[in-house]
Amino acid sequence: MEIDDRTPDDCGLSAAGLAKAAALAAALKVDPGGVAKAPGGAVLMSLVARMDRTEHHREAPVREVMARLGDSWSTLILLVLSAGTFRHATLRRLIAAISAEKAISQRMLTLRLRALERDGMVARTITPTVPPRVDYALTPMGAEFVRLIDGLLSWIERHERPILESREKFGDG
Repeated sequence: MEIDDRTPDDCGLSAAGLAKAAALAAALKVDPGGVAKAPGGAVLMSLVARMDRTEHHREAPVREVMARLGDSWSTLILLVLSAGTFRHATLRRLIAAISAEKAISQRMLTLRLRALERDGMVARTITPTVPPRVDYALTPMGAEFVRLIDGLLSWIERHERPILESREKFGDG
């Protein structure tokens, strides 16, 4: 949502969003009607409006999917599943073979797979055999998400040198 010159009251914000807009105005040391004209104010009000649409719900997709990008295993699981369909044990062995951490517990793999399945990124297929066969694969939405992850990884790889140089200057090198 583009905020431009509208005041927070004109943006269709919820009561919680209006409270955030008022806090933003206070942080910028401007009147609530002047937020959009403050340096960076229009961008910050756009962020408030975007967050207002979902931020109030702890399980909102924007919160959980973004958190999944940062957890220790979900991104790697998605990247491995981009290579094909795998059973639980095979997936666990593949992750152990290529991850820096070397191993994922059966419980953690199950939790991450369930969360990814819940979000529509992974499909679980049960074949009624004895014992039952369970396979995991990316859904079309999961495959699209992996393409976005690949883009992010490519960006990081292209900027690895400046990132390392910045760390060196900072003192982390």
